[in-house]
Amino acid sequence: MRNMDKVSFPYRSSTHLAFLHVVGEAGGWARHGLDVDYDRPIAKDEAHHAIASGAVEFVGGNHISTYGHRARGDNWVYLGQTLNAVHCKLAVRPDSGINSVQDLRGKKIGIRGSHPALNDWLFLKQRGLDVDRDDVELVEKVDGLESAEDAEQLEGPEALANKHKERAPLWHWIRDKKVDAALLMSPGHLFAEEIGLKIIDLEPLPMIWYTTISSSLPFVQKHPDIVERFLKGLIEGVHFMKTQPEKSIKIIQEKHTKEGRLNHAQATWMYHDIAPAVDANLYPSMAAIANVYEEAKRHDADAEKVNPMELWDLHHVRRIADSGFVDQLYGRRKADPNARDPDYQQEQKKKQAEVVAAVKACGHAANVDCGCH
Repeated sequence: MRNMDKVSFPYRSSTHLAFLHVVGEAGGWARHGLDVDYDRPIAKDEAHHAIASGAVEFVGGNHISTYGHRARGDNWVYLGQTLNAVHCKLAVRPDSGINSVQDLRGKKIGIRGSHPALNDWLFLKQRGLDVDRDDVELVEKVDGLESAEDAEQLEGPEALANKHKERAPLWHWIRDKKVDAALLMSPGHLFAEEIGLKIIDLEPLPMIWYTTISSSLPFVQKHPDIVERFLKGLIEGVHFMKTQPEKSIKIIQEKHTKEGRLNHAQATWMYHDIAPAVDANLYPSMAAIANVYEEAKRHDADAEKVNPMELWDLHHVRRIADSGFVDQLYGRRKADPNARDPDYQQEQKKKQAEVVAAVKACGHAANVDCGCH
């Protein structure tokens, strides 16, 4: 029996677990000889220290703070990306008179977390509602307390001091008229709808978020075998999620409980929200990187000093894709790597023309004495 290498992969937000539980249960990591500890949280600052020291091998974030840290000499590296857009819903009271994003002008909007709050800021700014012009008010605390979603991101003494304080989820702020609205992800908007709030669909925001495979450059350079096995196991988990819907829904319903108990319909909704959007090759999109970089610059002025692509090392997922590994999982024929090269295409057309020109009307080659008339 193959010895299992133990690998730590803590998450930055419990929302990631709907996906990670499916990947873990799919068994891809185990098939590649890895025992992955993914079901535990890690706070932002702790993640930076743990990655740099080698205390953990991978982290499912950070997404914002890393660019400023890179400008100050950090060796954080991103190896792949799962979701390239965040799809929130607008939750409001039924009698609010709010029917679209534009109706939020002058309203109080509840926010949570560092990155989700920046997503809200950017989403609204790109639609003409700028908090810096007082077009809207973003509220991060009610009655002196963060939301229940925000509490899991507290660190150090602040986390200990606030550990036992009662907190309401963000959608309760809307119901209780503490704020006018909030942009909620699943399962938050599912629970909000369940208590009678009005849910308004919004267009997705291109964004680097959710499970982003992160590590340190020294670890990646020293352990390329572990990196490749880890990525392959994760890619196999993505394949399982995309091709085994009923099993995946069952796993989500049974195991994803940190945000509240899901019924089958809610677990099914979450599955269909995540599975089609996960990139099968773990590639990030340029639009997502551009948007997260805007947030990084707002968070930390030093982020302006770096090119956002400095943090991305995609040669591992590129090599896995080029090997045909992903195509074989989905039963696809491996594409010719030259197929889209214009020079290659022109050369193939030239060779085809030469073959055609060398054939007689009878079908024999021009240099063959066939005796045909």
